[in-house]
Amino acid sequence: MSNAPKMDHAYDGIEEFDNPLPGWWKWLFVASIVYSPFYFIYYHGGGEGRSLSDLHSVALAENSRRQFGEIGDLQPTEEVLAYYMHEPRWVGVGESVYRTHCISCHGREGEGKVGPNLTDEHFKYINTLPDIAKVINEGAGNGAMPQWAGRLHPNEVVLVSAYVASMRGRNIDGRPPEGKQIPAWPEPPGEAP
Repeated sequence: MSNAPKMDHAYDGIEEFDNPLPGWWKWLFVASIVYSPFYFIYYHGGGEGRSLSDLHSVALAENSRRQFGEIGDLQPTEEVLAYYMHEPRWVGVGESVYRTHCISCHGREGEGKVGPNLTDEHFKYINTLPDIAKVINEGAGNGAMPQWAGRLHPNEVVLVSAYVASMRGRNIDGRPPEGKQIPAWPEPPGEAP
């Protein structure tokens, strides 16, 4: 049995000891309260480049630069797009770009909401693989599809184009087919162009 003083109440015959929190814990709590306004002002007070989202953006850009250093500067040629649409790691990068910028119009799986369905065999502005990157860069439909040149890294344009090309043939229910049916994509080259 402990010699600590007991509280002056009991419930159902259960008595409670008066065991205060340790002093170090109380001071750590007080110190965190004193520190928090300074932390909030520094990281959330509108200082340029100090917010958590700014720091995250900088880290994300650095990671992209490191990744893109492995593949160099890609050009949206038929061979490059055919190769990268069959490379799971790089299609994943294209998918993340798609999920960040394209879902609102083309849907989560490419089924089409405002924009066309990207999973069927019919295309409005596309005849060849490089046309996908051209539409992404220059836009289409009198501004319905915005221009992404200047907002996306050229490698992001190539990789999201490869991802969009890889969605073809999934035939997910969504918007009805628009445009004309085009020939199948070319086979990928054996090695990276």
